[in-house]
Amino acid sequence: MVYDLVIIGAGPSGLSAGIYAQRAMLKTVILEKESFYGGQVLSTYEVDNYPGFPLLGGFELADKFREHAESLGVDFISSEVEKIARDGDLLKIDLNDSQPLTTKAVIVATGSIRKKLGIKGEDEFLGKGVSYCATCDGAFFKEKIVTVVGGGDAALKDAIYLSRVCKQVYIANRSDSLKGAKRLQDVVDKTDNIHVLWETELESINGDSAVENIGIINKKSNEKSSIAVNGVFIAIGSNPMTKFLEGLVDMDGNGYVISDETGITNAKGIFVAGDIRVKNLRQIITAAADGANAVNSVERYLENF
Repeated sequence: MVYDLVIIGAGPSGLSAGIYAQRAMLKTVILEKESFYGGQVLSTYEVDNYPGFPLLGGFELADKFREHAESLGVDFISSEVEKIARDGDLLKIDLNDSQPLTTKAVIVATGSIRKKLGIKGEDEFLGKGVSYCATCDGAFFKEKIVTVVGGGDAALKDAIYLSRVCKQVYIANRSDSLKGAKRLQDVVDKTDNIHVLWETELESINGDSAVENIGIINKKSNEKSSIAVNGVFIAIGSNPMTKFLEGLVDMDGNGYVISDETGITNAKGIFVAGDIRVKNLRQIITAAADGANAVNSVERYLENF
């Protein structure tokens, strides 16, 4: 069997691509290595910025995405991709636990994994004060006290964004200088309710049913203390799930695939969508839009196949 399209990943971008591909009457299958579908949205306690679904739980939103795809007849296979190789004009996808698939085109929508601090309380309070996305969850902390962990562009942007809704924003920065762009540093310096904790690392995130305080250590003095906060926003980067694409498509220095919103890569027949591509904003809505755009590009590609 030769598929028109194989979609790798069943997060918002992959499921969106599946919906659009099915409506375009393409012979399509979605591959997902996990036993669940939805990607990072599953770890979002409450989604407040996806149009039409205010205050919907991440699990519920992911379930609606999958239900929509299934209602249109999209096929799913639970398996992990080990390699993509060329077979003439076709693409061969090797799987870890089943027979290879052959397809005319591939959309890779495997997403990325947020880097973690690896400290006590981080997993326990995920969705209960711990977040990896300020633009997703910041509105839930109106007039509250939060900490942003990190010192790069993402952390500074998060702190600036949160300063507009939160009473107080701390930036826990492990060194004595910020790595973010100078213009962002200037904004941070001029924002009264942002305070940088220099040479500071988090040791624990504490509370009862939700985050109540953080345990910190000053790396210079080795002094330990705690600060009362309602939320912790971790912005130390992410790792795209693109290792199996090495040597196939062009990537930047961090492993993100170089592509614009069309999803077209430098490799014939290979398209990308969602968080794995180079982009400015990684949100559920932009991931879903990527899936739609990528299918549109696949349709154009198949016209001349």
